[in-house]
Amino acid sequence: MGEVTGQCMCGAVTVTAVPVPGTLGACHCDMCRRWSSGAFIAFEAEMGSVKVEGPARTITTSDWAERAFCTECGSPLWYRITMEGSVQRQTHLAAGLFENAAGLDLGLEVYIDKKPEGYAFAGERKRMTEAEVIAEYAPPEAGGQP
Repeated sequence: MGEVTGQCMCGAVTVTAVPVPGTLGACHCDMCRRWSSGAFIAFEAEMGSVKVEGPARTITTSDWAERAFCTECGSPLWYRITMEGSVQRQTHLAAGLFENAAGLDLGLEVYIDKKPEGYAFAGERKRMTEAEVIAEYAPPEAGGQP
């Protein structure tokens, strides 16, 4: 897949990136639900491909991650891993910024045990609990939510 371009709700921020081939992911952790008012649905961007124009602000949200939003309209923009290691700087862009979610299908749900009872996505996909996510992705000294 080639480069895609998306915008926040008000159009003040433009994001351009190359999606990693694969699928969309949905995160049901407490932080993502508070941040996006639902599951945060995103796709991973190829390392170094993200270009941002406009009033974006990044905030540190845990010992190992940061999130960004448009300072004009508040639209969530991305979730980025900040911890040292092989996944440092991995960026997951909010799917809603892009027309047709960059043509990807939902293939992963994380923090599935935190999902509110009334939330449901159709179809089959890989699902991971909080413990499985922490075991696979968190640095040994970190715990809790991304």
